[in-house]
Amino acid sequence: MCAESRSVPPSSVSVSAGTEATRGDAAPQAGPETAAGALAPGLYVVATPIGNLRDITLRARDTLAGADLVLCEDTRVTGKLLGAYGLDTPTLSYHEHNAESRRPEVLARLAEGAAVALVADAGTPLVSDPGYKLVRAAREAGHPVTPIPGPSALLAGMMAAGLPSDRFFFQGFLPAKRKARRDALAELAPLSATLVIYESPRRLAASLADMAAVLGAREAVVARELTKRFEEWRRGTLAELAAAYTEPPKGEVVVLIAPPAAAPPVTDAEIDARLGEAMATDTLRDAVDAVTAATGAARKRVYRRALGRKADRE
Repeated sequence: MCAESRSVPPSSVSVSAGTEATRGDAAPQAGPETAAGALAPGLYVVATPIGNLRDITLRARDTLAGADLVLCEDTRVTGKLLGAYGLDTPTLSYHEHNAESRRPEVLARLAEGAAVALVADAGTPLVSDPGYKLVRAAREAGHPVTPIPGPSALLAGMMAAGLPSDRFFFQGFLPAKRKARRDALAELAPLSATLVIYESPRRLAASLADMAAVLGAREAVVARELTKRFEEWRRGTLAELAAAYTEPPKGEVVVLIAPPAAAPPVTDAEIDARLGEAMATDTLRDAVDAVTAATGAARKRVYRRALGRKADRE
């Protein structure tokens, strides 16, 4: 299992648009964890703070206190959280490297009637996280699965970025290698939605440069160290942000990118200008892919003009 803030293989998760539904109940409804003053048997997926420990919800704290076992990717990290609230609930490591062998043990505990809490190092489990396999296995075995919602770097970024929030797409982490990263960005380019991407600090400048090359001059926000003492927000075009991070920053990073603006049909002159820049450093194929994604022009059209430029140079 991997926390929201850790570098994991890229995941693509669609987030549906619209406002949250409200219920017409006269009073808040108790979940299964409060039905009899103690946790009922089952699996509880618990969101934990992404930085500021005071962001834990009362329900999450009560769930961690009442559980028979807390599954966590790093027992030391979760131990600090539990210790901060005076909790001594037993912990067990459960992460992407031991999940296959550990899962039968967890399912056995559930079958015995245990209340098991699943957490990530930080944030909401299953966001950029393969923990869904345990949730699926628990449900297939007939065990209740209860979400205990709370902090999320994804949603915290959307809350304060000032970018359109009626429709957004969560990519998770992009590939580490440049070619694969640009290919992934080319797939995202046509989406009429705000893009939300997690990135490693050491790759931030290179990734922002690739975003600028593939997505064009879009408005973007880099949110760093959310909820922590040195929380930082930077806004600008992708190229401006790439230039701003000449040295890798410290901490966890969320990049939010505005949807593509409606633009007039691209001209041949604009395609040629972009091709001239791209072909100076990229292969013909990579240059065509980047310019196609950035302009929205038909790939065949861009490819023909790229061949023409190549022939002129030769």
